[in-house]
Amino acid sequence: MRDQLTNRIDWLLIFIYLILVMAGWVNIYAADFDLESTKSIFSLSQSSGRQLLWIVSSIVLIIIIFAIDYRFFESFAYLVYGISILLLVAVLLLGREVAGSTSWFEIGSFKLQPSEFAKIATAIGLSKFFSSASRKVSDNKDLLISSLIFIVPICLIVLQGDTGTALVYTAFVLVLFREGMSPTILMVALGGIAVFILTLLVNQVVLVIGIIVVALIAAGIMARNIRNGLIIGAVAIATIGIVISVDFVLNEVLKPHQQKRVMSLINPNADPLGVGWNVTQSKIAIGSGGFSGKGFLNGTQTKFDFVPEQTTDFIFCTIGEEHGWIGSTIVLILFAVLLIRITVIAERQKSDFVRVYGYSVFAILFFHFAINVAMTIGLFPVVGIPLPFFSYGGSSLWTFTILLFILLKLDSHRMELLQRW
Repeated sequence: MRDQLTNRIDWLLIFIYLILVMAGWVNIYAADFDLESTKSIFSLSQSSGRQLLWIVSSIVLIIIIFAIDYRFFESFAYLVYGISILLLVAVLLLGREVAGSTSWFEIGSFKLQPSEFAKIATAIGLSKFFSSASRKVSDNKDLLISSLIFIVPICLIVLQGDTGTALVYTAFVLVLFREGMSPTILMVALGGIAVFILTLLVNQVVLVIGIIVVALIAAGIMARNIRNGLIIGAVAIATIGIVISVDFVLNEVLKPHQQKRVMSLINPNADPLGVGWNVTQSKIAIGSGGFSGKGFLNGTQTKFDFVPEQTTDFIFCTIGEEHGWIGSTIVLILFAVLLIRITVIAERQKSDFVRVYGYSVFAILFFHFAINVAMTIGLFPVVGIPLPFFSYGGSSLWTFTILLFILLKLDSHRMELLQRW
């Protein structure tokens, strides 16, 4: 039985995981390296030494996951989800504030971020919902309930002041899309985002006039009956509503530092020595790496601390500076292969629970990867989202490891799940 299980494990995914984790560990050492002290990569006074402890503990978690009965994850999905919601509420009352966000439980030197682990619970809870009989995204009631499964943690995390982590949960929309959500809903959401960004670039009065003109032209061409005219009118009114609401969102919803980050994305030169410093230095570091990089431990932007948070949110700029275009491209390819392999695993499942869970893992990892890289090269506001398996931090490494290896555990039992199905 053990030999059969070993043969069913997707070793390619495990191999990619190990490469990413070890590459992340080495780059954390490079980002934290001090030319004067030259401490060992194993030193606990270094971020790399502490990260090694998290890596070892992650291996223990992997062993535990494979020791657990595969039916546990589906059977206790709602219970796990409920506990995660309670923890998100508890951290609001008992948590410690770090960098303006009340997202951490702290016991001595040990810190735990419930919002990270809630990603796992939300993925399992959403998978359980769709594995129930007759659950379809095309049904409005089921769409509402499935959306609430990730909207509830979003609201609680926003209350904690951690907008970056809350954004990650919007990735579950990709899961709904895979499960049959109308493309129209996704297009409307993307259109709303595009209008919001456009409002930051163009004068609101000019934009409103433009929307009205386009609506009138569309009505003249397409409005052959009252219904089409009403639809065009409703779209125009909703679009104008988004335009008008931008000032309210910027001034009343976002905090001052978040407002500055959004504006720095629109105009990077507005505050180059302030809120734009991180991204400017990150782009300098990546650009200075050239084709093949400056070499391991030879990154000047990194060594002289020009880039803040270089072991966490901006770890990718260390890769770009020391290993250049070649190293950055290899990392991007590794992540691409990882994500493609996850979709292959998800698609070969006959169990709705495992398929939805697989796409949930894909959505979370893809969102983290895409936003973190975009953030470091100035294509997205700085929101504090770690690069999976690379960024320093125990909560994030544990979360990504658990997410991935629960999928591997379930996939290794796909034949038993097929018989149940």
